[in-house]
Amino acid sequence: MRAAIQHLLSLPILLLGCLILSGAVPASGQALPDTAGQAVMSLSDNTTGPDFLPVEEAYRLAVEVEDSGDLRLYWQIADAYYLYRHSLEFSLTENGEKIGVEASLPPGLDRTDEFFGDVSVYYDDADINLAPARTPGQAILTVTSQGCADAGLCYPPRTQQFEVDFNSAAVIATTVTPQRRGQSASPGASASAASATVATLLYMLLLAFAGGIILNLMPCVFPILSLKVFAFARAEPKERHRHGWWYTAGVVASFLLVAAVLVALQQAGRAIGWGFQLQSPGFVIALAYLFIAMGLSLSGLVHFGGNLMNVGNNLAQQGGNTGSFFTGVLAVLVASPCTAPFMGTALGFALTQPPAIGLVVFAALGFGMASPLLLLSYSSAARRLMPSPGPWMETLKQALAFPLYATALWLFWVAGRQTGVDTMTMALLGALLLALGMWLWGPGMFRKGAAAAALLLAIASAGWRGEAPGAAGQLADGRVAWSPAAVAEARASGRPVFVDFTADWCITCLANERTVLHTKDAKARFDAHDVVYMVADWTNHDAGIAEFLAEMGRSGIPLYLLYPANSAAAPLVLPQLLRKQHLVDALAQLPARSPVAVR
Repeated sequence: MRAAIQHLLSLPILLLGCLILSGAVPASGQALPDTAGQAVMSLSDNTTGPDFLPVEEAYRLAVEVEDSGDLRLYWQIADAYYLYRHSLEFSLTENGEKIGVEASLPPGLDRTDEFFGDVSVYYDDADINLAPARTPGQAILTVTSQGCADAGLCYPPRTQQFEVDFNSAAVIATTVTPQRRGQSASPGASASAASATVATLLYMLLLAFAGGIILNLMPCVFPILSLKVFAFARAEPKERHRHGWWYTAGVVASFLLVAAVLVALQQAGRAIGWGFQLQSPGFVIALAYLFIAMGLSLSGLVHFGGNLMNVGNNLAQQGGNTGSFFTGVLAVLVASPCTAPFMGTALGFALTQPPAIGLVVFAALGFGMASPLLLLSYSSAARRLMPSPGPWMETLKQALAFPLYATALWLFWVAGRQTGVDTMTMALLGALLLALGMWLWGPGMFRKGAAAAALLLAIASAGWRGEAPGAAGQLADGRVAWSPAAVAEARASGRPVFVDFTADWCITCLANERTVLHTKDAKARFDAHDVVYMVADWTNHDAGIAEFLAEMGRSGIPLYLLYPANSAAAPLVLPQLLRKQHLVDALAQLPARSPVAVR
């Protein structure tokens, strides 16, 4: 059922933007930095950005139980990477009780470090022995480490956990909660994690700027911006310049406000990420109502002259400075479901940095999004590419209403997935009352009173909540719900795992699923390699998913991980905008279960 709805709702309004973006994915055959201290493996085509390894590849840790009952920790360190000796910390717990351990650390190589001064580091490998104060039965080993690359990238402190069975000598790696800001794994570690080299910061600012530019091509943003662009054709130069800068101010201010909210909530200890506002059904329904109101205005059914609707669609058509400013605000609001690949990398970096750096990255994102319209306000050459004004503009304005109606329909579906079909039905009733109230609004106390009553009923309908849908029956075609324990269990049984971090409000996720992941060809390939397909559904807030995304250096979705059956191997991270070849190349690295014919 979900696939059918995705086909009807998502593709007509979403695929255009995704197809435009498909040629603009950041590409590399190596590792692209995803935060100041973590990199992800890409399966794209060209090379871009620094060539840094994922932290799992740079520092491979194996844990063994010795016959004496001691633990041996052996790091294999990649060439041109090093591990700080002073950053190593170990703890062993059994049933919540801490067991003392004595660590035998070999001498390291002395060097002067830009972060810590004179330090001792390990190159190539590090072989460490841990002697527990007593030998437990089963215990949890927690290891904290930190390292850097000679090329200038410093990874944040990394915490790993292992389930250790001292009786059978079995050791299983488990997932740990990521370290929050303000916590320190070792003396001075938080200072290093908060630091970003100038080169890394400039690279992330460039990615943020590029991601902002790409957001203009999203089908949910383009209808709004196009109206403002058409208005430039009739404006004087000074007026164009002024409106361009007011629009830019609205975009940048909105992104800075979102960044401030994210930072404040993260500082308070709540695990969130980009798109968190769409996990609120009330926000989703309100956004749908806004699209309907805008669409009715574009269709010519109603005309807004009051200040209230200046915050909506009328702002995109009026000439005042306030109108231009709030057009920028509106563009950011509707862009939130669309996370461009460059934007996702930059946001992941921003949310792992101190607030000042995070705000700078978000500001770069805003300037990138505003730059095309700002360019049009100044460049006569760019404006010459625009068609001449004429009656066709009114026809186009009316036509642009239908993508807005379609987007509102999709948002109602998202609200229904979040809270149930009863809530969606009441929200649709509220949309009908909204349209009635807007139609009734006009001269005369009776019309205004009736319109106000209809609008109040619309708000009441939007706030009504039915019984939320249960988890049963949500997954189909052999897919299973994601959890770190489920991943570990599947890999322990010898099966690779593919994890799809998705949400019903994520435009890129829906397009990837429809065109790549949920096709018969993809299912055949998954079956050929005996892959367990897991779904991490982030439609509603889930602290576990948010924390895992933060651990992976991501602030939003989509995220696609392919875990080999070998539990010691790091997962492969696929691009955010998937093509069939990306999946084929990733699965080709796994051993085939049996010869299954695929197209």
